[in-house]
Amino acid sequence: MSIANRIRVEHVAVLSDDWYLLKKTTFSFLRSDGSWQRQSRETYDRGNGATILLYEPERRTVILVRQLRYPAFVNGHDDLLIEAPAGLLDEAAPEVRIRAEVEEETGIRVREVRQIFDAFMSPGSVTERLHFFVGAYHGSDRVSQGGGNEEEGEDIAVLEVGIEEALAMIESGAIRDGKTIMLLQYAALHLFNTR
Repeated sequence: MSIANRIRVEHVAVLSDDWYLLKKTTFSFLRSDGSWQRQSRETYDRGNGATILLYEPERRTVILVRQLRYPAFVNGHDDLLIEAPAGLLDEAAPEVRIRAEVEEETGIRVREVRQIFDAFMSPGSVTERLHFFVGAYHGSDRVSQGGGNEEEGEDIAVLEVGIEEALAMIESGAIRDGKTIMLLQYAALHLFNTR
């Protein structure tokens, strides 16, 4: 159902165009009761992205990465963040980009990937739509040590953990990244039958 006829954009101001684009938009919204209400919102546009959970069905393992996420640090997470490999699309197709990103971060050249869904991760302020993938891996798929792109400030450690351990890490608070929690729960329900 389109809501385009319920929104009238009145003014857009660019607040920052440094790392990504931050805008403040004033608009009118046609409410359910038929009245127009003036509102303003800030939106942070960092582009769309993709994430993947690599899994090894026979050994019941998954590949995760650990890296610095400064916004998590300044919000009280005094550790490196454990998460599924992910990256921005940079105008590439989601499947093309996730293949390159996972190899850069983990050193694994994944053979087949499957998109399982997409989601807005923080729709109250961030425009990003994240494409979620899963892909099976085997030991012979490793082509490098991974570690990320040093020029982008990445210093990534690769973790291989059992699915049960990964799920326990959610409960203990060791894994706090939303996209990773979603992927691990998907894996528990659909890839590993942990019920």
